[in-house]
Amino acid sequence: MVRTVLVLLYICVMSIVTLPFLILFLLLKLVSKKAASKLGQPFAKYVCFWPIFLLSGGRITIEGRENIPKDTAVLFAGNHRSMYDIFAGYITIPASHSTSFIAKYEMRHTPFLSWWMRVLNCKFLNRGNPKEGLKTIQSAIADTKDGFSMFIEPEGTRNRGEGLLPFKQGSLKVAERTGCPIVPMAMIGTDEILEKHFPKIRAGHVTVIVGEPIATDGLSRDEKVALPNVVRERIKEMLLAHDFPFPAEEFADSAAENEPAPAAKAAAAKDAEAAAETPSVSR
Repeated sequence: MVRTVLVLLYICVMSIVTLPFLILFLLLKLVSKKAASKLGQPFAKYVCFWPIFLLSGGRITIEGRENIPKDTAVLFAGNHRSMYDIFAGYITIPASHSTSFIAKYEMRHTPFLSWWMRVLNCKFLNRGNPKEGLKTIQSAIADTKDGFSMFIEPEGTRNRGEGLLPFKQGSLKVAERTGCPIVPMAMIGTDEILEKHFPKIRAGHVTVIVGEPIATDGLSRDEKVALPNVVRERIKEMLLAHDFPFPAEEFADSAAENEPAPAAKAAAAKDAEAAAETPSVSR
């Protein structure tokens, strides 16, 4: 409970102290979104995200940060466990790398956090309104072409169970339309800080694994359709390498996919019988 009080107290104080800077960055955004993000992201990272994470008792291990391209916009794609994914994401991504989260529409009502997300050009996706949702994605595509990186969580909602939820078809549209690389990111432990015992905040260790970029430029139509599953499998591999729990059905499905068809099994059995009847030749 002490950590919860400390975090809430810090948010209240910083909401007042940083208000002039917030207004300044929002005014600058009217002139140049890129300039506001370039200046606002380091400020938000070291004044907002890092302090709140540390006051929450968070510790973080980052693996593979060198996989983040330095000279091009990318689409970060990560699993979704907690509101603290945003904190871990911005702590992981270099402050010089202008990055905007594509968050659910409801987050626009979150005090303090949503204010700074607006400074950082984040998008609030309204899935209940297809027309507005399309406008948001089109805006994200335009900004990616202009040099902004985007961060999306293709599961579409927080996963409170084991493993990964299915990735939404069309969730990687930004990469499909722009040809930017997809950087897979696996997050472990963010839900240990808040979601597993909401509303109490408890200390926890977060591990963020950044995978190698996945190229999307020049993909065929079929490859674009398969892209969500390709990215999901990559993140799944990263999670499994760190003993992240997955439900047994996940492996049953994989086994079923790899199981030979009945005709193929019968042919293999027939070949094996024929081989057994053929005498071996010694030399």
